[in-house]
Amino acid sequence: MSAYIQPPLPEERGTKRGMDQQKKRNMNNDHDDVLEPPTNFSMVEDGIFRSGFPQPSNFPFLQSLNLRSIIYLCPEPYPEENLEFLRSQNIQLLQFGIEGKTEPSVSILKDTILEALKVLIDVRNHPVLIHCKRGKHRTGCLVGCLRKFQNWCLSSVFEEYQRFAGMKSRATDMRFLEGFDTLLLRQCLYSIIYQYQGYGSNKRRLLYREDNLQKPQTMKV
Repeated sequence: MSAYIQPPLPEERGTKRGMDQQKKRNMNNDHDDVLEPPTNFSMVEDGIFRSGFPQPSNFPFLQSLNLRSIIYLCPEPYPEENLEFLRSQNIQLLQFGIEGKTEPSVSILKDTILEALKVLIDVRNHPVLIHCKRGKHRTGCLVGCLRKFQNWCLSSVFEEYQRFAGMKSRATDMRFLEGFDTLLLRQCLYSIIYQYQGYGSNKRRLLYREDNLQKPQTMKV
């Protein structure tokens, strides 16, 4: 909430004190119009975003994205204040709990990332925001596996992961990304149509056929 600043008295208008007060009011009005993104926010590609854990101050920014879904990669319950925001915006919460402090086994991480990827590439869930706590490790692993599915070279996958993880980059995450086999995902998605957008564009979106369709598990908000 903006602090109340008393307008200058008539005799103060045009004076230094009056102009200083007017300047403070203008600055407050400017701040009221600023949309603040969550930490580590970025667009992955059209309809897919990533970030750290959204705070209430980020809600107006998230509202501007017209999100349909949020992929939440932490095992902890979602805060009630955030759930209220999701309900008010009709945003579905898709939770895939991955431990952050302790390193999960490779098999558990692989299975969880695989399930999250199936939801992520389903355009019916877009626009979608991926987030964990800080938007570094768990989010970085999911986005990195998406990049491998998009046929990015491994050096580019590592560069993007390290750009968001910074000094907190984990060698275990890098080994996981290197060993992740996208064939596992391709075998599950035999009913996908690749639809290329735009003349001469290499960008593609993934659309499901209506048959043999499984709905992603959603968490009630």
